[in-house]
Formats: sequence, structure tokens, C-alpha cells
Amino acid sequence: MDGSQRLAGFRAKFRVDELLVASTPAWSWSVRPGQATLGCGVLSLNRHAAKFSEVTAAEMSDLSGLLGKLERAVQSAFGNDRINYLMLMMVDHQVHFHVIPRYAASRQFAGLEWDDPGWPAFPALTEQQHDRRTDVLALIHQELQAACAD
Repeated sequence: MDGSQRLAGFRAKFRVDELLVASTPAWSWSVRPGQATLGCGVLSLNRHAAKFSEVTAAEMSDLSGLLGKLERAVQSAFGNDRINYLMLMMVDHQVHFHVIPRYAASRQFAGLEWDDPGWPAFPALTEQQHDRRTDVLALIHQELQAACAD
């Protein structure tokens, strides 16, 4: 499998285009299909790279601006207490971060209670809160997009 196929598979798996919140020429920020905590996202490089060391200085500079937008939007939308960026790449060999907003107390959103069962330690990544509600990802997506526009 070549790099373009790996990138396409990654983007399909994480539904990057469907759940895209914001992007730059080098990076995409999308809602993570599995919500370990409210507002989880995926921050991914827009070209194939299997190693973080392959990211260019220009791409790193581009990332900085998107991070500020992401952090302001998540804070505005959901009032997180901290945010974790996890680059694991054990299964998906594509440069990306799992963006995990962290909460000291539960939050209410879309008529649902959202917890952070790992607080204050490592996030419970296998948790997929409210995954039976088919509308929840779209609601989170809309809330973050609106927060980006503010």
C-alpha cells in the first residue's frame, strides 16, 4: 500500500472530511468518531507521513495557528479544564494527534451527561460515550464550527 492509499484509508476511518471542523493547507482538525470525552478530535497532517520527523518546519508553523483556534473553540463550546494531545500511531501509520479535552467534573451537552472517567490521570481512550446516539457527532461538529466562527 502506498502513501496516498494509507492517507485515504486513514481519512476514511476517522471520517475526516465529513467531521472536519477547521483546516489549514497542512493540517485538518475533525471530530473524533469515538468520543472518549466531550469534544474529542483528530488533528491530522494533510499529506502522508509515517513519522513525526517527516513533518516540515513550514507544516509545524502551520500547526501552531490551528492549535490556537482549536483550543479557543473547545474552551468556548464545552469549557474544558485541560487538553491532551496524544500521538500514538501504533495502528494508524499517519502523523496525527488524538485531541482529548479533559474535564474535572461532568458536563451537559445535547441533553446528555458527559464524564471524563480518566481524570486526572490518563484518558480512557477506549470509552465511546453516547455512541448509540446517531446525531451526537453532528451536534458536536456543529457546536465546534460555531465556536470557530466566534
